[in-house]
Amino acid sequence: MPSTHDHAHEHCSHHAGAQHIYVYSPSGAVRDKAALRRATKRLQRLGHEVELDPDALSSHTRFAGDDAARLAAIHRAAASGADVAMMTRGGYGLTRLLPEIRYKQLARAVERGTRFVGMSDFTALQMALLARTGTGTWAGPLLCADLGCAEEPDDIMLACLQDLFSGEGEGTGWRLPKDSEGVLAGKELHGALLWGGNLAVLCSLVGTPWLPTIQGGVLFLEDVGEHPYRIERMLTQLLYVGVLARQKAIVLGQFTDYRRTPHDKGFSLATVVAWLRQHTRVPVLTGLPFGHVPTKVTLPVGAKVALAVEGRDALMLWGHVH
Repeated sequence: MPSTHDHAHEHCSHHAGAQHIYVYSPSGAVRDKAALRRATKRLQRLGHEVELDPDALSSHTRFAGDDAARLAAIHRAAASGADVAMMTRGGYGLTRLLPEIRYKQLARAVERGTRFVGMSDFTALQMALLARTGTGTWAGPLLCADLGCAEEPDDIMLACLQDLFSGEGEGTGWRLPKDSEGVLAGKELHGALLWGGNLAVLCSLVGTPWLPTIQGGVLFLEDVGEHPYRIERMLTQLLYVGVLARQKAIVLGQFTDYRRTPHDKGFSLATVVAWLRQHTRVPVLTGLPFGHVPTKVTLPVGAKVALAVEGRDALMLWGHVH
């Protein structure tokens, strides 16, 4: 089974047709305008047309414009007719807008062919749209951080994004860390709905109308700047409300940018994973290349996937699963 690296080389040969990419800011304000310029130029060099929302660079305290401005930007993205609607950045701000978003308008845009892609704070919109209309979106790169980085963007991230643009992406593979050896061995999951995203954002939706009730799904999770004990505390919330028990598999991505302290005395992310495995019968896989990291795959949120493990190679497929 291919690792992510094989996956990238396998698919790098795809040249997506020119895409109309609509760039908007529904969350945090863009402070790094140079990153936005770099990202735009890179996409244009790849042959794509980049349309910048009129409020993409707006700022209101920490947000990219006040709530009304950001709400209008989301609806403009839906009305743009673009092939791809891409967020400049995450941060925080979408949960404030959830009651006002016109979900049917977004669902119609997706039906017409617009693919919404993002991560981090975008998890709120992804989950709400899925809960309200059953409509799928894509978990993938953010414009500034991933395409606008000072060094060259990660080639695997770019290859997966080009797969999304061309519509030819059919799955992804990755090498499991040692702690996941034997998990799901010899079993294949078919037709499980893929959902999830940022753990903190997902937990903030528990008990609201914006969290979908998914039975027999594959739940993927990532986070940034959260200490392992906080990650465990959020996982206990999903455990105690019964979300985890309803899944066929839990797939943990990357949890980054936290600092352990002397007080931890060996308590680590590995401790959290071991604890989680003791408290749920649902298989827990780790190492998914997704999160606040340069190397990230693009995942179809709300799509049916197949998941298989052979040795230490995990494979998630969606191209042929309907």
